[in-house]
Amino acid sequence: MDQSPPPLPSGTSGIVLRSYSGSTFRFDPGALCLELLPTGGPGEFRRYEVLHAPGDLTAWAERSRLTPPPVLEVSDTEVADARRLRDALFRVTTARAHDEPAAPADIDTVNAAAAHAPLVPAVGPGGERAWAGTADGTRLLATVARDAVELLTGPFAHRIRTCSAEDCALIYVDTSRPGRRRWCSMEHCGNRHKVRTLRARRS
Repeated sequence: MDQSPPPLPSGTSGIVLRSYSGSTFRFDPGALCLELLPTGGPGEFRRYEVLHAPGDLTAWAERSRLTPPPVLEVSDTEVADARRLRDALFRVTTARAHDEPAAPADIDTVNAAAAHAPLVPAVGPGGERAWAGTADGTRLLATVARDAVELLTGPFAHRIRTCSAEDCALIYVDTSRPGRRRWCSMEHCGNRHKVRTLRARRS
């Protein structure tokens, strides 16, 4: 699934994705690091790649849950770093969702990105939230990687899951109180499941 340019309405969380049919839906993976995964991925998911140039990474940051969207200066090298981190996170979180060990090389990639200085939050002149100092691609990726470290070592690590739909590989963390979330989005895969179930009953 490809990321879709339309922004979310104010007050909502998650990112807007476009399905195979062309319809858009809101996907809230529950963590900043998981918002990076739908931009492409390793292996068969490389055909969905959207991070080709610096502007692609800055556009993703603008659609992410980072508030306010950081004004970034991104290099081509940092775009390649973003793809490398994303692919490692994809494999690490997929392994965690299936209760399997992650590859040491992927863990090293996440830790190496997290070791850099992250984006630094600050109070703006009017009391608003802002970002202090230089905001570049490396700091952005460090922020994403540190979020991943918090997720993978925190209380919701056991709730990292893949969507239950057979044809969907989106990864999310279930932060709901009952912990029964099954779908990437009720608007998309959850609704498709309901339609299929209803048709099966009628037939």
